[in-house]
This record gives sequence, structure tokens and C-alpha cells, in this order.
Amino acid sequence: MQSWLLTIDRISAALGKTFAWCIVLLTGAIVYEVFARYLFRAPTAWAFDTSYMLYGTLFMMAGAYTLSRGGHVRADFLYRLLSVRGQAAMDLALYVLFFFPAMLAFVYFGWDYFLASYFQNERSSVTPDGPVIWPFKFVIPLAGALMVLQGVAESIRAVIAIRTGDWPHRLHDVEEMEVLALAAAQARQNEEAAR
Repeated sequence: MQSWLLTIDRISAALGKTFAWCIVLLTGAIVYEVFARYLFRAPTAWAFDTSYMLYGTLFMMAGAYTLSRGGHVRADFLYRLLSVRGQAAMDLALYVLFFFPAMLAFVYFGWDYFLASYFQNERSSVTPDGPVIWPFKFVIPLAGALMVLQGVAESIRAVIAIRTGDWPHRLHDVEEMEVLALAAAQARQNEEAAR
């Protein structure tokens, strides 16, 4: 079971890291637009469409990766006071009551939204020669499906934690500065106490 959970984490991480390159493309497009507009007095017609499509894609496709690393915002002032079993029970209840219904609706309605756009060969109405936007709209159900997949893994982790009292191992590749600072402060306190 653990290898299956880590495989889902790896899929989420691979897709999140791949789509993270959208930020480089977005930065390049914005820099080019600024230079073209202010230095050459020749603004582009495509920069606005490109920027919102790249940012939206980056934001949506990073969701499952962020979930796999426990990086989504949570009101944890009460959560961290609970035991591991209490945290897992709360997580599982919230996944079942809120997360899965919302993400499944996201997939269902996002798919309809994409299909309508695809069959119309919809183009952006922001610029006169707007690009097709159905590929961008396909990202909506795709991101929702990836969130559901990662949510299944997180729910299984919660069930395991309820049974065993310990959280199963998960992949880590980033740490928040707060966590690192607290660990360093604790290490200093332990050093001083040992002297």
C-alpha cells in the first residue's frame, strides 16, 4: 500500500514540477511585453492572453503536488493540538464531506465547460486575434482529476493513521522556513542544555 501511495505522490510531483516551468514562460512573456511596450512603443496583442493562461495552468496543475506535500493552507491552531488519530479523523471527515464533492464537481462541470469550448473552437475575446482557449479549459478537469487521485492517497493515509496512530511516510522535497528555523532553535536549546 505504501508504494502505491508514494507512486501517486511521484505522479503529482512530476506533473507539478513539469508545469512549474510555466512560471519561466510567464516571466519571459511579461518581460518581453514590458520591453516591447515601453522601449519600442509596440505592445503585443498576445501577452495578456498568454499571461492568464500560463498563470492559471500553473496554479491549477500545482494543486495535487501541493496536496501531496501537505502545503495547502489550513487553520491548524486546533488541528495541531489533536493526537495523530484525531488529526487523521478530522482529515478523513473533511475529505469525505467537502474535498471529494468539490473536486468531483470540478471534474464534472469542468469537462462540460471544456467540451463546449472545444466544439465551438472558442477563442479569447480579450484580443482581436485571440488564441483558442479550449486547451486551457481542458486543464480544469485534468487538474480536478489529479486532485481526486491525490485526495484518495491522502484519505488512505488518514485511515492508516487512525489504525496505527502514526502517519505513513510521504515524500518530501521542500520544507517551510518556519519549520527549519524551529528545528535549528531546538537544536541550539538542546546543545545549551547539554553543556
